[in-house]
Amino acid sequence: MINPLSGLGDLQKLQQQAQQMQTALQQEQVTVEKNGVKVQVRGDQIIEVIEIDGVIENRIAEAINEAIKKTQEMAARKLIEISQQQGR
Repeated sequence: MINPLSGLGDLQKLQQQAQQMQTALQQEQVTVEKNGVKVQVRGDQIIEVIEIDGVIENRIAEAINEAIKKTQEMAARKLIEISQQQGR
């Protein structure tokens, strides 16, 4: 007999790896300076600081972070939709 739960171990392993990757990416940071604009972004795509001509503009960072979060949620919904359609 085939055990339908045999794939759960692989799934748990993948989830652990994804969490480890997320934690590692949160520790990394990229800073880009161009044309009077400085942007600091974490490896997990969270904008830490936007500075324009020496003035920190965190309102911009907050708006971009919210937009990124919404696109990630949209992508997750689409992935669930596609996987459900393929499962039929």
